[in-house]
Parts: sequence; C-alpha cells; structure tokens
Amino acid sequence: MKSNKGKACTRERDFVYKFSAGNQDLVLTVPLRFPVQENINHLHGRLILLHNLPCFIENDLKQLLNKFIEEETIKDYDREAEMALEAVKSGKVDINQLADTWAKAYKETTLEYAKPEETSWDEDFADVYHDLIHSPASETLLNLEHNYFVSISELISERDVELKKLRESLWKSYLLQIFIDFPFRQGAEMDKVMQELGKSLTDQDVNSLAAQHFESQQDLENKWTSELKQSTAIQKQEYQEWVIKLHQDLKNPNNSSISDEIKVQPQLRESVEGNGRIYEEQRLLEESFTIHLGAQLKTMHNLRLLRADMLDFCKHKRNHRSGVKLHRLQTAMSLYSTSLCGLVLLVDNRISSYSGIKRDFATVCQECTDFHFPGIQEQLEIVQKVVLKARAQRSSKSKRRHGNKNSGNEDKSKSIERNQSNILPGEFYITRHSNLSEIHVAFHLCVDDNVRSGNITARDPAIMGLRNILKVCCTHDITTISIPLLLVHDMSEEMTIPWCLKRAELVFKCVKGFMMEMASWDGGISRTVQFLVPHTISEEMFYQLSNMLPQIFRVSSTLTLTSKH
Repeated sequence: MKSNKGKACTRERDFVYKFSAGNQDLVLTVPLRFPVQENINHLHGRLILLHNLPCFIENDLKQLLNKFIEEETIKDYDREAEMALEAVKSGKVDINQLADTWAKAYKETTLEYAKPEETSWDEDFADVYHDLIHSPASETLLNLEHNYFVSISELISERDVELKKLRESLWKSYLLQIFIDFPFRQGAEMDKVMQELGKSLTDQDVNSLAAQHFESQQDLENKWTSELKQSTAIQKQEYQEWVIKLHQDLKNPNNSSISDEIKVQPQLRESVEGNGRIYEEQRLLEESFTIHLGAQLKTMHNLRLLRADMLDFCKHKRNHRSGVKLHRLQTAMSLYSTSLCGLVLLVDNRISSYSGIKRDFATVCQECTDFHFPGIQEQLEIVQKVVLKARAQRSSKSKRRHGNKNSGNEDKSKSIERNQSNILPGEFYITRHSNLSEIHVAFHLCVDDNVRSGNITARDPAIMGLRNILKVCCTHDITTISIPLLLVHDMSEEMTIPWCLKRAELVFKCVKGFMMEMASWDGGISRTVQFLVPHTISEEMFYQLSNMLPQIFRVSSTLTLTSKH
C-alpha cells in the first residue's frame, strides 16, 4: 500500500483551459503533480503572470483550476481506498490490527472518547500540601521539616569533621611544586617525606604517597555523598507519605485522634552547631521606598535597598529557635501561589556547582531536603541536557540557513561546538526550591569579567539578561525579586566610589525602564524589587546609593494635613 501511495504522489496530469481572445481560440496546458502541495491562489497568480493572461479570464480560470484539482484529488483518494479495501479482502492486511489502529486514532482525535487526563503524583501532593499548610497542621509541618533539616545538618557536620581530619596539615607556601595540588592527611608523615626527600625517597615515592592521600579523600567524599543522598531520599519519602496520610485523616470527621496527632508531632530540635558552621549575622542596613510607575495608569511598586549577602535569603536561621517556623511560614504558604519569590545569582558559563557562589548555593540547598522538587544536582543535569539539545538545534538551523562558510567562520563555529555545554553571557537558567529560607526560584545569570569593568552600557548582556529575568517574573507569578545592584557579589580594589555610583545609576535606570515595560507584560501588577549590595560595602557608600534611588524613581511623598484655626 505504501508503494502505491508513493506512485500516486508522483503522478502528473495536465490541466487544460480553453479561452478566446478576439478572433483567436487559445489553449493553456499546465502539467500538475498530485497531490498538489502548493497554495491554489498562489498557483493561479503565477499562471497569470507567467503566461501574460488577460484579466477577464482570471475568475473563470481560478474556478476551473480549483474544480480540476479537487476532482483529481478525490479520484486519487478513491483509487487508494479501493486498493486498501482490496488488500483487506485478499488478506494482505490484518483486520484486527487495522481495527486497533482506527480505534486508537479515533480516541486520540475525538475528545468525547479520549481518556481523561490523570493528575500526576506531584500535582496531587502539591494540592494536599497547599491545603495542610493553610490549616492548623501548618505548625506541625514546619516542625517536622526543621527536624529533618537538623538531622541533615548534623550529618554534614560529621562529614566536615572527617574531611578536616584527613587534611589536618595546612598548606605551606614553600612546599615543592609536586605537593601543591594535593591535600594531605598526616602532617608528621609528610614532614618525614620532606626530610627524606633526595636521600632515601625519590620523586616517584612522593607522588605515590600524595596520590594515595588524594584517593583517600575522594573515597571519603564519595562515601558521605552517597550517605547524604540516601538520607534525603528516605526523608522525602517519609515526609510525603505522612503528609498524604494526615490529609486523608483530616477529611474523616469521625477520626478523633487527628487533633492529638497534630499536637503530639515532634517539637523543634535545636541544631547543634560545630566546626565553624554557624552563619554569622552582620548588622543589616536597609532602606524601603514606595514608588509609582506608568504614564496614565500608574502602578505602585515596593523597592528595597539592602546591604546583605545574597545567600542570606537562602540559609535557614538556625539560631532563631522557636522563631524558625515563623520565619519559614510565609515562604511555605506561598509555595503554590501567585506570589513567588526569586533572586538572581551571577555565575560563570559552566552549568555546575563546583566553584564560587554556585558551590556555596548548592551547599545551602543540600543542607535541607527538598520535599517538592528534584535536588539541585538533578536540576542542573536536566538544564545541561536542555542546553545541549538547544545548541544542537541552533547549530543545525544555522548550517541550513547559511550553507558553506569561509574558513574564519568555520573556525568560529568549531570553537562554539567545543563549548556547546556552556551558556553565553546574558543567558540564564532557573532552579526551583522549596527548602530555602525566603525564595522559591533562583535565576542563574551568566556574566563574564566585563561586569567588573566600568564601561558597560545598557545593551550589555548582563543588563539584557536582567530584562529577560523580569519578563519571566511577570509571566510566571514571581512578585518579589532580589537583584545584585552592582552586578557583583563581592567587592574588589577597582570598585571605587565613582565606580559604584556609576554602576548603581545604570542598573537603577535600566530596571526602572524594564519595570515600566511590565505594565504591558502583566497588566500592571504591584511587585517588590530588592536591590542588594555586598555586605562588605561601607555605610557611607550605602547611604549614597540610598540617596540616589529616589532621584531616579518617582517616590511617593507623604502629605501632612493641618487644620486652620
């Protein structure tokens, strides 16, 4: 049947049209290949132009052309149908298989007979959790989450202690180059090696010992990684099962043990801090502003300027004791809502968690089990696959569009192909979290070393990345977003006061323009934008930035009413 269908696709027929022009009888013959893929209106127009046909036959030609194509197409369909019926009668086609294929196609194309969409486990659990967190059981949920958090934190502390014992020798600047890249376990053992070096021990012996120490460290890290992964998986399963059971019990009005079950749930465990794992809290500098943006229909927004570490919005406050559940309550209640919170992290072009703020962020994420979304490593692996797929699609489209290129462009394309797993400055990827202190969404914005220079403009990739992030916030119900004002997380020597003022002015003005665009994106929803500056910035510099903000944004002023006597 497929071969017959292929023959029908290559069949040509002549369309013959006869007309008179003056005293002449003319005949137009056009070969057409069936089935006709071209738009009939376009084909008709081409025939008029190509053969210079008179205008008075246009309508008649179009009607006859439509009729001819329709009749011949129906004939082809009838011919194929007769061939298909003959194949069924002769036994070449299995009737049962044909019936199953028809039934499947009918169900997929007819809504009345299609199977209803089944909700996934994640959707069911999200609905259950949303109901419970807005019920009297919310305190119980937060207590249980905190106890799990303390349990994982203790495991991480134990891991850090063992790793510290393995590397108890401090790095020494005068070590030989062969020792620099390796962490050591026994200081006395390595001192002995240093003394015997050149006497009884060779370079090969030293390298072998260093390799053994490195292998021991890797084995220990792999052991703890596996144990932590297993513990979080067990916690997640236990938590989800308990939440589902509690919700089912609450629906049963005859179950008198529910109130006792909620009350008897474990109380908050205090986190035992050790080995320098206490997060220091510095004095918080903060200024808040209320502004109105828009030409005719003005929208009110809240702006905050803070001196804080970006990760302070992610870390759980371990030392707040009973206040922990109050600190987490708002974040938990808005997890499945239209008022999400996000922040922007400035990262390099590699999708990983091995260095810099990416490693610190991943460490904070791993300290508490995420009961709703995949872990940070799983999400990064998914992002990596999506990036590779997108790069491959763009590369194939570019090759089809431009064809062969000169050698310079070929070298450039080869360079891009070697780094397909990396993202470009201005691009960003998103991770979702339910286990962080004050945020639900993290935007990982790729920046390069150019952000540390003082000559970036409003068209810089980092600035355009912020615009795209704000657009995502508008389309995905993220009403609070935290942005690094200076486009850096740490201060350095080249970041002088003029540099900071110039950079802050640029970001303020650009964000103001992007926020005015929001009115066309979301219809003018009130939002909160938090501008963060590094915690190492001076108070004087902070207040200079605070004075600059109301000069750029239109800050709402208060009116004082006095009565006349």
